[in-house]
This record gives sequence, structure tokens and C-alpha cells, in this order.
Amino acid sequence: MKAVRFHEFGGPEALVHEDIEQPTPAAGQVRIRVAATSFNGVDGNIRAGFMQGPIPVALPHTPGLDVAGTVDALGKGVDDFAVGDRVIGFLPMTGDGAAAEYVIAAADILTGAPKSIPLADAAALPVVGLTAWQALFDHGQLRAGQRVLINGAGGAVGDYAVQLAKEVKAHVIAVAGPRHQARVKAAGADEVLDHTSSDVVAALSEPVDLVVNLAPVTPEILAGLVTVIRDGGALVNTTVWMAAPSDKERAVQGINLFVRSDADQLADLAARVNTGELHVEVAQRVQLADLADVHQQAAAGELPGKTVIVVSA
Repeated sequence: MKAVRFHEFGGPEALVHEDIEQPTPAAGQVRIRVAATSFNGVDGNIRAGFMQGPIPVALPHTPGLDVAGTVDALGKGVDDFAVGDRVIGFLPMTGDGAAAEYVIAAADILTGAPKSIPLADAAALPVVGLTAWQALFDHGQLRAGQRVLINGAGGAVGDYAVQLAKEVKAHVIAVAGPRHQARVKAAGADEVLDHTSSDVVAALSEPVDLVVNLAPVTPEILAGLVTVIRDGGALVNTTVWMAAPSDKERAVQGINLFVRSDADQLADLAARVNTGELHVEVAQRVQLADLADVHQQAAAGELPGKTVIVVSA
């Protein structure tokens, strides 16, 4: 079968499109014929060797944390899925990913794919959707009527975060650059602040209950966001290389988010896609053989948005 792998850490040129042996599922696992995976920022960091401490991978390594595809074979003891089922999942960061024609996955990390969108596009949901969900609800404890500031709302995670926060009837203040403001407004943001032309902290009319930071800001900017949080509120930070600041005197928590795979949460997100409550946006679709070009785009800061890597029809 065809796969894209890197045999050594390095730049996008380290990615090689090559033939490898088709894997066989063990007990509790399924083999998936991959329709698509997607690009996430952490993929580039893993490939470059920047994450060898927290995310050790064995070489050669196949990237691709998101998977959308069709169950092709069952390991012993798998009763929840049948051959032919359309599934999605968030694969373990340390294992081989879905940038291949087939991938092995533990059955308990998978859920049914949304039926209302193309199967390949569903690969745009797992990692970023779960990140948004866990930031807002698992860690941020967001409730109806609360005010949430989403810094970096123009990205893929931010798009889901705005939509999900509005679903629970929170007041959403989205921080995004000019290029993304129309999309952020369309996602339902109550207020949109342009970080390129104004001071976000000074622009806020009143405190917020929760800040979700999705942007690679400086420690000084992140610390400034703490000052806009009401007493007893929280800041959830997804930029793992920088610790979330807090304010103990005011009981403001700083929480570092490390997204985890959760099939139940992913099933809920898929259900929301089916009902139209959650919109999946795909900026571009690229063939598997061109994955290195996507990594190059990302390294140059030129990705147009969420990118799906199409493996099979």
C-alpha cells in the first residue's frame, strides 16, 4: 500500500511517498481503508523533531492524527463495528497515523462518521473539534449567559469554538485578523476584535468569564489576557510550549490543554454536524502524494485554512 512517512526528523522534504506493508489488526483493533486525514500544526512539529520529549515517535513514522474512512477488517473481539462502516477518529500521537491507504486503530477511539458531509471532509473534525470542546467545556466549564473571549478564533479550532460556545448561549467575543473576520461573524460571534489594529484588552467593555487562547502569542500578551477575566474565571491555553498564566489572588485559573481522544465526545460532535448545528469547513483538499507541499505551506505560514489530505475516493 502507499503511505507518506519520514525516516528522519527534518523539514517537509523529509516526507516520502512510498510503498509499505499493509497492516493487520490485532485484538480490539480495526483496519481502516483511509478516505482522508488532515493537517494539524502538531504534525509539522513532530516531523521537525520538536516534540520528541512529549510525543516520542518511532522512525520511520507516518503522520496524520485525524482519520476518516471505512472499516476494512476486524481484530478479535471487536463487536461495535462491522466491515463497511464509515468511521472517524483521533489516532494516538505516538503511533502511525492515517497518511496511508490503510491504518490500524483501536476500536474504542472510533465513532461513526457524519452522514451529512463527504466522508473525506469528516477528517477535518476530530482533533480540532475535540480541542474546541475540551477547552470550552471540560476545562472552561462554559455555561449559558457567560462571556467567553476566543483568541485565535480565525483558525480551525477557533471556528468550532465559536460555534459550540454559541450553541450553549454564551456571549462570544472572537479575536481574529481581517482575513478571517467575515467567517468568524458567520460562525456566530457576538463581537469580533481585530488584534492587528486594536488593543484587545483595552477594547473590552467588561470582564469575561473565560479566555480560550488558540494563538501563538507572546507570554506578555497571554498574561495581559488574564487581566480581563473576572474573579474566579479561567484561561485555557492550547499553546503547549508556554504555560498558562493565572492570578491566585483573584482565583483566576490558568489551565494548559493537552487534547485527548474521546469517542463519546466525537460522537456528539458528529451528531451536531448531522443536524446542521455544527458546520465543517474545509479550505483545501490535497492528494496524499502532495502532503509534503502542505507541510511546506504550513512552515511558510501560507495554509489557507483546514486542509484535508485525500487518500481514496
